Amino acid sequence: MKFSKKIEKCGLSPMRKFHPYAVAAQERGIKLYHLNIGQPDIETPPAYFEAAKAFNQPVLEYAPSVGVPELIDAIQKYYDNLDMHFEKNEIYITAGGSEALLMVMAAILDDGDEILIPEPYYPNYDTMANLCGASIHPIPTTPEEGYHYADRAKIEAEINEHTRAIMVTNPGNPTGVVLTPEEMRLMVDIAKEHDLFIIGDEAYREFVYAGEPLQSLGQFEDAAENVIVIDTVSKRFSACGARIGCVITRNHELLDQIMKYCQCRLCVPTIDQLASAALYDVGPEYFAKVREEYKKRRDTVMAGLEKIPGVICKCPKGAFYVMAALPVDDAEKFQYWLLEEWDDNGESVMFAPGEGFYGTPGRGKNEVRLAYVLKQADLERAMDLLAKGIAAYNAR
Repeated sequence: MKFSKKIEKCGLSPMRKFHPYAVAAQERGIKLYHLNIGQPDIETPPAYFEAAKAFNQPVLEYAPSVGVPELIDAIQKYYDNLDMHFEKNEIYITAGGSEALLMVMAAILDDGDEILIPEPYYPNYDTMANLCGASIHPIPTTPEEGYHYADRAKIEAEINEHTRAIMVTNPGNPTGVVLTPEEMRLMVDIAKEHDLFIIGDEAYREFVYAGEPLQSLGQFEDAAENVIVIDTVSKRFSACGARIGCVITRNHELLDQIMKYCQCRLCVPTIDQLASAALYDVGPEYFAKVREEYKKRRDTVMAGLEKIPGVICKCPKGAFYVMAALPVDDAEKFQYWLLEEWDDNGESVMFAPGEGFYGTPGRGKNEVRLAYVLKQADLERAMDLLAKGIAAYNAR
């Protein structure tokens, strides 16, 4: 049977490819500390479940293709509280941030087009671009620079006749990089000057640790035709399974194109939308508590990495990931070895090897992404295991 060339260009998730090996290790009695998947362990606010249980309509009807009014109103109010106003018809509800990104790419990319994204980047971006017949053109960064990319010369050197958009994840996955307001202004200016879309994947907006105000590309109203904001309840409210996100833009011509996709998939699940709307009533104390918890976890991981000779890593300022270069020859081989051949008192550790986060072949071979989504004591033990594992691996 013949398959689409576009789907055949897509790879499997580098975060999930080790699952069979993890299962085999657990069947041997090995306890694993999972730093490989960005699944928060923070409890989802009860308001979500209470709203879902309270649903009592006699017929579960199709929702509007753009989303239910209750959720659109809640998101509009959220942005108003951040001093960013969007009209209700500038907010389209999607099945998670992933569908929002796929909708946007489908609307703006043709075969042979390119989208600029700083590498390392979230690997599923590759799948989305490939399905549109396009490709990601990486903006190079290095661990030594702390994966910094907001540099005019660096970005403009990568723009060519195939470039249609720039995309930034802010705060960053996998790097934890947070753009300053001045850097965000620079990115928007570059997009305007080169007549490009600029897409902000802002799933981790709430998770910044230096006390700075919450930022969004949506604040730049002078770039209304260029800016596209991708948002989601997944990380903000620890509600990944709800699969509720949104596309926000003041570009109404773009929204008219995205509407075709919205109508094709009919609608997003009604009950999840209504339950997610209730999440936006959560007060600022919830986010303050969650931020403090993640900051402690980040500091624990950084303290552990700083004790390992040869590690290259700058302290991330946001999200809940650390990207680091390890003193090993190949992080993927190291992960297989940790799962198949090594343990410390019946325990081992998992991470996401860095090569899968790069678009440039050969980059990231000794780098890893660590998700600090475990409790404090578990993170301390995981970092201890990582240090012991590196020493044993290099001593073979």
